[in-house]
Amino acid sequence: MFPLDTLACLLRTHLAEVRRHARSDAGYTTETIVVTALLAILSMSVVGIIVSKVMAKANGIDLGG
Repeated sequence: MFPLDTLACLLRTHLAEVRRHARSDAGYTTETIVVTALLAILSMSVVGIIVSKVMAKANGIDLGG
């Protein structure tokens, strides 16, 4: 078995490593996903608006019939 001071040293080392990883740029991926999703929603909204305006103009054309 490990002596208590060795175990405490290993625990401190592990906690320092965990803190270092927590401070890294790990949130960048989540931020990218959120921004990409918002841009996708915005683009679908714009396409929907354009399609509705084009369809309204197309339906307003008199074909003489």
